[in-house]
Amino acid sequence: MMSAEMELVIMNLIVDAGSAKSYAMEAIRMAKEGNASGAEAALETAGAELSKAHHAQTDLIQRAAKGEDIEINLFMVHAQDHIMTAMLARDLSREIVELYGKLGGQHESDLQRG
Repeated sequence: MMSAEMELVIMNLIVDAGSAKSYAMEAIRMAKEGNASGAEAALETAGAELSKAHHAQTDLIQRAAKGEDIEINLFMVHAQDHIMTAMLARDLSREIVELYGKLGGQHESDLQRG
């Protein structure tokens, strides 16, 4: 059975990574609507949320490196999956926001025509 401490760590990893991914997606939506400053703020918040998850993840790795028995179970794997997905979402969102910025005032109908 998983300890209450580990359960809390895992849930926080999932919550922080999920928040990061949500903010990354929000950044894309804002950039699409032409709100560059809002998109940048959302990306910054995504980074802060991801940083919290990464610090907790690093703490677990350091504890394991010191010989502490860190239980690896399906919940831990699920949390790690959320972190990696959030990292990818943040990185891709950053690129998409930049592309929307370069496209500037072009409308969707202009883009569809090529």
